[in-house]
Amino acid sequence: MKEESRKLLDKADRALQAAETLIRAGDPESAVGRCYYAMLHTAQALLTDRDVRFRKHGAVHAAYGEHFARTGLLDPKYHRWLLDAFDERLRSDYDIDATFNPQVVRRRIEHAREFLDAARKYLEAGP
Repeated sequence: MKEESRKLLDKADRALQAAETLIRAGDPESAVGRCYYAMLHTAQALLTDRDVRFRKHGAVHAAYGEHFARTGLLDPKYHRWLLDAFDERLRSDYDIDATFNPQVVRRRIEHAREFLDAARKYLEAGP
């Protein structure tokens, strides 16, 4: 695994820890954002290991889908979860009336953890 990929996975883990802290503190709206960033950094780590890098979120989403979901290298559900988390993050950031059920956010955190664990396992296995 490339060092940059490892750093991105560590960053994803820190974002997940922040999401867990925020949900325990009663702030599901902020937890949603941290959860999305955990997934984004996970996808970036996977792509970076293949020397594929993007600055825009949409480009990361598309490239992850192309390189990992469509090929079946990782379960396509992770791509769907990434896209769903992005939509939730946008709602939490820009919709002043957005509310999030803490149980739903906890489930999203579990999804992000599963995605991170699968990515780490895939990258540690090597080519």
